[in-house]
Amino acid sequence: MSEQKFTDKEQLLSNLFEEWSGEKTITVNKLPQSGSSREYFRLKSENKTAIGAFNSDYKENVAFITYSKHFKKQGLRVPEIFKENLKYGIYLQEDLGHNTLFSVLEEAKTKANYSEILKENVKKVVVALPEFQFKANQGLDYSVAYPREAFDKQSMHWDLSYFKYYFLKLAGIEFNEQSLENDFSTLIDFLNKADSDYFLFRDFQSRNIMMVDSKPWFIDYQGGRKGALQYDLASLLYDAKANIPQSLREELVDEYIENAKNYFDVDPELFKKQFYPFVLIRIMQAMGAYGFRGFYEKKSHFLKSIPFAISNLKWILDNNKIDIEIPHLMAALNAITSSEKLLNISKVERLNVTITSFSYKKGIPQDTSGNGGGYVFDCRWIHNPGRYEPYKKLTGRDQPVIEFLDKEIDMKIHLDSVYSLVDRAVERFIDREFSHIMVNFGCTGGQHRSVYSAEHLARHLNKKFNVKIKVHHIEQNILINDFK
Repeated sequence: MSEQKFTDKEQLLSNLFEEWSGEKTITVNKLPQSGSSREYFRLKSENKTAIGAFNSDYKENVAFITYSKHFKKQGLRVPEIFKENLKYGIYLQEDLGHNTLFSVLEEAKTKANYSEILKENVKKVVVALPEFQFKANQGLDYSVAYPREAFDKQSMHWDLSYFKYYFLKLAGIEFNEQSLENDFSTLIDFLNKADSDYFLFRDFQSRNIMMVDSKPWFIDYQGGRKGALQYDLASLLYDAKANIPQSLREELVDEYIENAKNYFDVDPELFKKQFYPFVLIRIMQAMGAYGFRGFYEKKSHFLKSIPFAISNLKWILDNNKIDIEIPHLMAALNAITSSEKLLNISKVERLNVTITSFSYKKGIPQDTSGNGGGYVFDCRWIHNPGRYEPYKKLTGRDQPVIEFLDKEIDMKIHLDSVYSLVDRAVERFIDREFSHIMVNFGCTGGQHRSVYSAEHLARHLNKKFNVKIKVHHIEQNILINDFK
C-alpha cells in the first residue's frame, strides 16, 4: 500500500501527532468544513487516533484550549487536549467519533419512533446543560475569552447589526435605520437586566454536541463568555435545523428549570419572561449568519435553514411572547415571516454547470454567476487540427474534427484528467448544495480543441450527474442553455 501524501497543513499536524503518540501517522483525513474557517482532520496511527485542528486565529485557539483544560478539570464531558503548537495554529484533541446530536436525529427521522428518540436525546442535553453552565463558570479565566468576556450590551449590538446588514438588507426587507436602532437599544436594555454571571456556551446547537455512548459531550465552545442562562437553552431548542416541536420545547424549558434549581436560584416565572426575548435575539443572530454565508458568500446550503428560522420566529410573534415595546423591529420581523421569497428560498435548484470554449487571444471568460471564476484548462498543448486546410473552417463540433481529435492520445489524457478533477468538484458542490460551477477550455482560436473539450465534458457530466448544463462556444456565438 502506497503512503499517503500530505499537504503542508497535514504534515504539520502529522508531526504533532507523532510527537504525541510516539507512532507513525498512517492517515490524515480532512473532515467536512462548517461555517467557520477552522479546518479539522482525523489522524490515525496503528493504535491511536486524534482530531487535529488548524486555525490561524491565535486568540481563538488560546480560548478553546484554555477552556478545554479547565472544563476537563471540572469533570465536564469535553475533548481532552493532547498537544498544541500555537506558533503554527495547530492542536490535537480527543476523537469523540462521528455522531453529533444533529446526525443522530437526522438518522432517526426515517424511524417510526422518531418523536421518542428526539425527546430522549434532547432531554439528555437539557438535563446536562445547567451543570455545564455552573461548573464551567467556577474559577474560569475569562480574560482569554474571544472576542469578548461577556454577552453584554456590546455583544448584543454586534449580533443585531449582523442581522440588520447581512439579513434584512440582503433579503430586501425595508426598515427605517434610526427607528430600528432605537428598538435594538430597547431590546438590549431588557436583555441586559437578566442575571448573567454564568458560562454562556454561545453556539449551543445540535452540531456542537457529540453523542458518545448515548451521553452528550460538548465541542466548539471557543466563543464562550459570561452570560445569561436563557441564551444557551434558546440556542438548543430553537436551532433551526433541529426543528423541535413547540410542545416539546415548552416541556423541555420546564425540565431545564427543575434541573437548574440544583445549581442556581431560579424564579420560573421570571426565567420564562426573559427566555423568549433571548430566543428572539438568538434567531436574529442565526439569520445574520445565514445571510452572510448564503446571500453574501453564495453558499446556498445555508439558505435552507431560513424557512425553519422563520417558522420559529412566526410562532413567537403569533403567540405574543415578546412583551417589549419595539414596533419597528416587530414590523421588520413580520415582513420576514410574510415574505414568499424567503419562505421558498430552500427550494434549491440543480447545480448549474457553465462550460465555455474560448480563445486565449481574447481573454478568459468572465463568470456572471457572482462566484468570481472557475476552472480554466489550456488545450494549446494538444495537436491542433486547425493547422491543416481541411479543418480550418470547421469547429470541434464537426465530425471530421471530432474524428481527428478522437485519435489524439494527448486529448484522451487531457480529458481523463479533466473528468477526474471536475467530477470530484461537482460531487462536492452537489453535496454542499452550491448553486454554480464554471469550467473553461481555451485554445489559440477557440475553435477546435477547446470546443471539442467543452462538448465532451458536457456529455460526460450529463450522463453522470443530475445537473443543469449550459455550454457557451464564445467564438462561434453558440449558447446552449440546457445541454442534453
